Amino acid sequence: MNYILFDDASANQLAPLTFTRPVAEIRTGILTIREKWEIHLQQKVSFKTQPHLQAKFPLLTADESIFINSSVCPNTKLLLQIKLLRANEILYSGDILIATRIEGKNSIEFDYKNPSGNRIEFEGDFIKINFPEDIFYLNDKTLAEDFELLTAGRKSATIPTNNTLIGDKIFVEDGAVINCAILNSSTGPIYIGKDAEVMEGAMIRGPFSLGEHSQVKMGAKIYGATTIGPYCKVGGEVSNSVIFGYSNKGHEGFLGNSVLGEWCNIGANSDTSNLKNNYDQVRLWSYEKQTFRKTGLQFCGLIMADHAKCGINTMFNTGTVIGVSANVFGSGYPRNFIPDFAWGGASGFEVYQLNKCFETAERVFARRSKEFDDDEKAILEEVFAMTSTYRNF
Repeated sequence: MNYILFDDASANQLAPLTFTRPVAEIRTGILTIREKWEIHLQQKVSFKTQPHLQAKFPLLTADESIFINSSVCPNTKLLLQIKLLRANEILYSGDILIATRIEGKNSIEFDYKNPSGNRIEFEGDFIKINFPEDIFYLNDKTLAEDFELLTAGRKSATIPTNNTLIGDKIFVEDGAVINCAILNSSTGPIYIGKDAEVMEGAMIRGPFSLGEHSQVKMGAKIYGATTIGPYCKVGGEVSNSVIFGYSNKGHEGFLGNSVLGEWCNIGANSDTSNLKNNYDQVRLWSYEKQTFRKTGLQFCGLIMADHAKCGINTMFNTGTVIGVSANVFGSGYPRNFIPDFAWGGASGFEVYQLNKCFETAERVFARRSKEFDDDEKAILEEVFAMTSTYRNF
């Protein structure tokens, strides 16, 4: 069977994180949503996503395909129901279209807003990522599920005796290096990826995941539920946050109830407020509604899109959203919505021009032995154009 993960309305609700990736490439728990589905299905999937992303994330058609909502995380019961779908049957949960099976190569024209077929109701629970704050808010559940999925029937690599281990839900992949650290899994599982490193004096409380080739710096204080994706460096204090991958928060400073995309960098001694002084619920900028919306959460810190960066000693207000390739620096608190390709801080902003953005991206990619290719450039060019109305500096 050919499986395709399609983006629904959550693609707009999850912006700016989804300006540069399909919804299925969002990381929550240990894995991205795509990786979760590929493990459950035991095969590769493709994407039906926004037009400017389709070249990098291609759609593969076949005589028969099953389309699965990319904002929905898999579980055993859901997987069984999807595999039982017959041609032109649509699996719903209330108003949510979960999956449909379509015959014919014209399935490329599938539109989740106007489906046709026989409705089947799914009676069961599942996790759906609708808004940026869902990524960290639901991270304890998704991390626990991923831990069971990845470690079932497997044995952890040996952990050196110079570490202090609390609890028995710690799994370490081959090649990982851990020395003189405190790992407490009594509050949730801890997963250390291949060739990752936890340096001396680090204190980690689960649930926690460290991606392959990532690094926790000396003396770091990390609370659950926190996910560090692959090829990251993290230090200081981190709580209930998700870093997708290839990003750095390598120094002192606090990051709480936050999400960082890829190719981000947090300057030394930068801090994120995750609680308002009046304890009111936090609002976040919504690209979909063109205004700030209530999250219903009392704790919510920073949402930072791909390629965004901040200088040393940057202070972020509660509920700050930073767009793609923004660069924030200077004293004082910057506004709590910083548009894509903005350059500046509390004293004002100017436009971060594309040629300068490309120069930086090429250097950053090279440091990770990656190529900043034409697909990457085309995506950023489109995001630059589609977000121009926000840059009225």
